[in-house]
Amino acid sequence: MTLDLILALAGFCLVTVITPGPNNFMLLASGANFGFRRTVPHMLGIGLGFPAMVLLVGLGVMRLFDAWPVSYTVLKVLSVLYMIWLAWKIAHAAPPAEARTGGRPLTFLQAAGFQWVNPKAWSMGLGAITLYAASRDLTAVLLVAGMYVAVAVVSTTSWTMLGQQMGRILARPARLRVFNRIMAALLLITLVPVML
Repeated sequence: MTLDLILALAGFCLVTVITPGPNNFMLLASGANFGFRRTVPHMLGIGLGFPAMVLLVGLGVMRLFDAWPVSYTVLKVLSVLYMIWLAWKIAHAAPPAEARTGGRPLTFLQAAGFQWVNPKAWSMGLGAITLYAASRDLTAVLLVAGMYVAVAVVSTTSWTMLGQQMGRILARPARLRVFNRIMAALLLITLVPVML
């Protein structure tokens, strides 16, 4: 993988995990309700559970590609179209209502298990493998999964800290709209090297 593609992969991974979605809104709520320290197991469950899912999906997708080579092209096109649609949805997202949860934050295993039922996680994982593990070898799949581990530190920390500051930061919907539009634009920019 060339340096350009590695940088595009890093950008793709960061933008896909840091943009609003089920994991991030749950971290936002957990940070607001339980604080940073009590949310750490939840953060680790996402940060390690999702890359583990990506690794397993990548290993299965490789066999599918080997059996039906046209499936790579189909999945790549569908992934790009989905990411364009996702960017549009992110750019036009309405401010979320304040999340209220009672009880205790998610555990490591609960957060890791949630990845398997999270549609955004499936789309991100399939998109990343399809777009950036074109060689379909174990090294490329490990690189994608490893990149997700690295960017998870930034994403999970950011959203949990944002939760702590939710009242002050998200009280102004205009700020959230600007953030969403920047994230949508960055998501589209990460697709440029793949489409070229």
